[in-house]
Amino acid sequence: MSLKKESLSDVQLHQAAMRGDVEGVRKIIDSGKVHIDSRDKEGTTPLILASANGHLECVKELLDQGADAAACRVTGTTALFFAAQCGFYEIVQLLLDNGAPVDSTSVDGGSPLFVACQCGHMDIVKELVERGAKINTHMKDKATPLFIAAQNGHYRILIYLLAQGFEPDTRRTDGATPLWIAAQMGHDHIVAQLLKAGARVDAARHDGATPLFKASHKGHSAVVNELLKYSPSLGLLPNGESALHAAALVGCLPVCKQLVAAGADPNLRNQEGYVPADLSYNSRFIIVGDYLKNSVKRIK
Repeated sequence: MSLKKESLSDVQLHQAAMRGDVEGVRKIIDSGKVHIDSRDKEGTTPLILASANGHLECVKELLDQGADAAACRVTGTTALFFAAQCGFYEIVQLLLDNGAPVDSTSVDGGSPLFVACQCGHMDIVKELVERGAKINTHMKDKATPLFIAAQNGHYRILIYLLAQGFEPDTRRTDGATPLWIAAQMGHDHIVAQLLKAGARVDAARHDGATPLFKASHKGHSAVVNELLKYSPSLGLLPNGESALHAAALVGCLPVCKQLVAAGADPNLRNQEGYVPADLSYNSRFIIVGDYLKNSVKRIK
């Protein structure tokens, strides 16, 4: 994309669009001194600025004057991308009506649908999908719209995407699934729904950590409770640790109690030869260490 140096008129048009000054935009364009799609050094056009700032009337004026709804910045982001990200539903509709490409992507593979899922704009997600946006798409790291919705705890969007037939176990490049990321983030309602939809409870990231391991390490008791309903592995994982070791390391007594009650072995040694109580004592979580030590005695 070749970008010429901005003139004073270019700058004035951009400022007017950013403010939502319809009369100012019209006056500058009518002067004939500036192109409707003039770009700054980042490739930003007046339409992108007006859309990103939620100025509906200004967007209408620019489109009526012939602004290109498909124009993108050097990053690949379009007016539709920013309108979807910011939740400007009417602007999203208007841009789509005027030829904005629904699946245009940024350099990292992000699309209007991705940012709408990320920011929780349910109405825009539905609008984009109904206008033909591909849900079975992914960013460069292979994260999908479903993954993004799960990561950010957007329940209604997750339900909607699953209803469109989305596969719940699609993996990011590092092997993380939507269930894995939801467990790490502590979104128990998301975890419950993904499990109900058939997500594999022990789908591990490439380092061997399962959703239960991450939830235990983060101390997410409600998530652990949901995962335990689906009989996850309580033994040693490919990373050489167990979920109980993870909870013991961070001193999370409630999760330790949940895991032991579910059948986790407090006498299980990790790859370095430590039982969970050892990790608690080493981290100075004495109460947790004592609980785990006494649990071993009770089992014996």
